Amino acid sequence: MENVVVLIVGAGPAGLAIAACLSQFSIPYVIVERESCSASLWRNRAYDRLKLLLAKEFCELPHMSYPLDAPTYIPKTLFVKYLDDYVEHFNIQPKYLTSVESSTFDNEEKCWSIVAHDMAKSTIVKFTAKFLVVASGENSAENIPMIHGLQSFPGDVIHSSSYNSGKSYFGMNVLVVGSGNSGMEISYDLVAHGANTSIIIRSPIHVMTKELIRLGMTLARRLPLNLVDTLLVMAANLIFGDLSRYGIRRPKMGPMILKSETGQSAVIDVGTVGLIKKGIIKVQGSISKIMGDIVEFQCSKKISFDAIVFATGYKSTANIWLNNGENMLNGNGLPIKEYPNHWKGENGLYCAGLGRRGLAGIAVDVKNIASDIKSVIGTMSG
Repeated sequence: MENVVVLIVGAGPAGLAIAACLSQFSIPYVIVERESCSASLWRNRAYDRLKLLLAKEFCELPHMSYPLDAPTYIPKTLFVKYLDDYVEHFNIQPKYLTSVESSTFDNEEKCWSIVAHDMAKSTIVKFTAKFLVVASGENSAENIPMIHGLQSFPGDVIHSSSYNSGKSYFGMNVLVVGSGNSGMEISYDLVAHGANTSIIIRSPIHVMTKELIRLGMTLARRLPLNLVDTLLVMAANLIFGDLSRYGIRRPKMGPMILKSETGQSAVIDVGTVGLIKKGIIKVQGSISKIMGDIVEFQCSKKISFDAIVFATGYKSTANIWLNNGENMLNGNGLPIKEYPNHWKGENGLYCAGLGRRGLAGIAVDVKNIASDIKSVIGTMSG
């Protein structure tokens, strides 16, 4: 049994950032991570051409800036290096290959009792902690929808987290399911590598350029969001024109308000829209069923595909191991309270990086959590 002040679950950007903030206050902590490295999503499950979609000033973790010569939009390799430097700078030492099986609040002892599995040694490790921080991420498990007949499909079926590049799909007919940033960028990458590409776009999306989003986030510090949204939508319409005839509809809500109220991001175009307009990437509607290599769409169109890439996002797995967290997380493992008050539960329970605000949201969460833990410890010793 290990007694700790703060136990942090997850060594992605949120877990590392909370560790750094606690060390600024000299508050001892232990950080556990089920993978064999920090930030495994970025290191092992992000495609090669990925760059951070937001300008670097919105993507820093607390207490450490990017190098002065870093580009405005940080590529994956540079971001991973930044995280490695961050770990070294703050001397963060995660216990890797340690998977939390359960955590329960002990009312009598007034502490969290956590059971974890040390996968390297095949042993059970137990912790008690005054404070528990859920930093296991909104992206901890792949989400692949149930589609009638999918198991009969003979070709490659992968989730976007397993996609590295379109090299192996040259000359193939590939269907990308999902039209968020990953789906749109993977479609572009497939075409660049010579695949015949179709994408399913079901929900309305805002298509923006990265410069427009940077402008929007900068203006949002000074202006009301509905005014910023009006400007962004006008500018996007000038740049892209009316995309509805290509199967891309805009949501009723503006991009900044949509992000703040639902967590849904605008799609930042990397060139995909131009390929859709030229008919090089074909937009399809919803799938009704799959029969072998034939995908039948709801409009009754039938097309044969060699591979399907599901860019259908992820889900949080915190609910699987967290007991007594019902006041903080809903059935999907995401916060019940609205941003920016979502980060605190009861009995010393916190969550970092689940507010769907990306790296900027993580930085706000972890500063709040570290300050709150510091003040609670202050009252306990006072």
